[in-house]
Order: sequence, then structure tokens, then C-alpha cells
Amino acid sequence: MDSPLGAEASAPRDTQVLYQRTCFSCHNSGINGAPRTGDQAAWAVRLEKGMYTLVDNARNGYRAMPPRGLCFDCSDEEYAALIRLMAEQSP
Repeated sequence: MDSPLGAEASAPRDTQVLYQRTCFSCHNSGINGAPRTGDQAAWAVRLEKGMYTLVDNARNGYRAMPPRGLCFDCSDEEYAALIRLMAEQSP
């Protein structure tokens, strides 16, 4: 019987679960200047830079944010989804 591992590895992951595991600790409280989840004004300024720049910052680190933002196995698409979630989610 074939292992379903390949199918699982490529299956999309739940953005909310990724957020809780990797982003929540800093972006919920705003520690070290992290824009708080749901702070639409703070995120609007960042979104003006474009999603490419924000994903690049997440991947490579920016100021106090560590490289990969604690999501060491996230794809660029997952970083973009996490950014959208934090920018749009109600506090």
C-alpha cells in the first residue's frame, strides 16, 4: 500500500492553526513593535509596501522579527495568508 505522506505533505495547512503556532506570541501582544493582529491602521501602512515585501520580510527577518518568523517550514503562500489573516482579523 502506498504511503499517503506525499498527499499530506502537499495538503494546504490551516492558516489559523499556523498563526496560533507561529505568529500569536508576538502579534497578539505587539511585543517588540510587532503590528498587532487586527490593528488595521498598523497593517495598512505595511500593506502599502506590497505583499512581496512583507513576505520577504517574514522570510528573511525584519528589525526584531526573526527570519522565517518562527514558521520555519512556511511557504511564501502561507506567509501571505498569515499576513492577510493578521491584517484583516478582528481584535
